[in-house]
Amino acid sequence: MSLFKRHPLNLTAAVIAGGAAGVISGLVKLGWENVLPPRTEERDATNPPQTLLEQFGVPKTVTHATYHYSGHELPWVSYVIHFGFSTTFAVLYQIIGEKIPAVKKDAGTWFGLAIWVAFHLGIMPAMGTVPAAKDQPKTEHVSEALGHIVWMVTNDLVGAEVYQRLIRQSQRK
Repeated sequence: MSLFKRHPLNLTAAVIAGGAAGVISGLVKLGWENVLPPRTEERDATNPPQTLLEQFGVPKTVTHATYHYSGHELPWVSYVIHFGFSTTFAVLYQIIGEKIPAVKKDAGTWFGLAIWVAFHLGIMPAMGTVPAAKDQPKTEHVSEALGHIVWMVTNDLVGAEVYQRLIRQSQRK
């Protein structure tokens, strides 16, 4: 079996499939974090997306902006960053995975873990957005590692299904 696929990539289908998968997997990851919260309430008072934006000079009045739904105050700016991250990596995963199947090994499990390691143990601690990996609680590592697996497996399943449907649809025309 070749490392690279021989069929042409349908870039439009891959972007649409990755975008759809990113939105759905972003919802799954939010749900996951309700079951296994990665951070204490104190550390979540200013969550990592808010901290990152503040590091880039965005004022707290913007980073902590909320909307109200069903009696809850919800951080819409954090959601924009959350879903932006999710869809960006879902689209990249879909495009790269269509050309290099090894990326999709074990339904994206290893890709998801690699993203967790890169961002939660490397990039964000190096930027001071979150504490150093050794200073993060074990519960945070468990929640984030497992959450990134669930997130990427969702991307893999949804993205593959949408991509295949779009390819079949375009072949019928």
